[in-house]
Amino acid sequence: MAMRPIINKFCKPLGLIIAISTLSSNNLLSQVTIHVLGIAQDAGRPQAGCKKICCVNDMGELRPPIKRTCLGVTLSDNNSLLIEATPDLTSQWSLLSKLNNDISPNSILITHAHVGHYTGLINLGREAMNTKKIDVFSGPRFIDFIKNNGPWDQLVKLNNIKLTGINEDESIQFSELKIRALKVPHRDEYSETYGYLFEGKIKTLLFIPDIDKWSKWDISIDSLIRKVDYALLDGTFYGQSELPNRDMSEIPHPFVSESIEQWEKWDASEKTKVYFIHFNHSNPLINRQSNEFINVLKKGFHMAKTGMSFEL
Repeated sequence: MAMRPIINKFCKPLGLIIAISTLSSNNLLSQVTIHVLGIAQDAGRPQAGCKKICCVNDMGELRPPIKRTCLGVTLSDNNSLLIEATPDLTSQWSLLSKLNNDISPNSILITHAHVGHYTGLINLGREAMNTKKIDVFSGPRFIDFIKNNGPWDQLVKLNNIKLTGINEDESIQFSELKIRALKVPHRDEYSETYGYLFEGKIKTLLFIPDIDKWSKWDISIDSLIRKVDYALLDGTFYGQSELPNRDMSEIPHPFVSESIEQWEKWDASEKTKVYFIHFNHSNPLINRQSNEFINVLKKGFHMAKTGMSFEL
């Protein structure tokens, strides 16, 4: 039986908790791997009803699907966990299992209650997998939302999932991996929004797929980036004019063009840590031959790609 992770309720200050280990990699082999299982925004690509070139080819046929943003984590003790329960959970669960010696994930961490991040939980229910007490971790408001709204409450009543709330700045210990919840400003209609900080024995990774604007956060992304090794950050939209028929103020995100301009004075060693992720179907960065994609690379940043992995 998989061991329950330990939640640390007496968290250290940010600068201490993410201090990178000074042990030589020659003396300590990485035992944690984070796998990118999807890179799209909540609605995926192609998006329902979209007839633009980003979703259909010249023949009017739908372009190959791009899965929603999701991470998988494999540990040395044969446990694994999903970060997000997306509408693509079926394939992402299967892929993570294959990456972990055909052993199914035993835990799920969720950032917030927007459709691309939690609705895959329905696949754990009686009509589908009928799982037994899969651990699900998220913020207190998210836990209350699941407990008090159908059809999600049935997952709790039938013991398909076991809910555990994590407070802001609390850490969870999964074997040799520590995960810390960082609250970020976002459209919190049903729950708070978290980013997660992953600290292995060798390196650290920051995951923030959704945030309104970096300037609204009470933590400085400029100082935080200096203390991590990798950062998978909100790249939902490239620019202001991307959705001409939508009020962008209703779906605030930091535009990638805006972020790279703000971070232009960062050292090259800091820029190279950034991998933009969570791309809307309209985002030209999905096209790896686009001028925008090439421009971001020239500026020293990266784009996440399904299938890449990070050793911690």
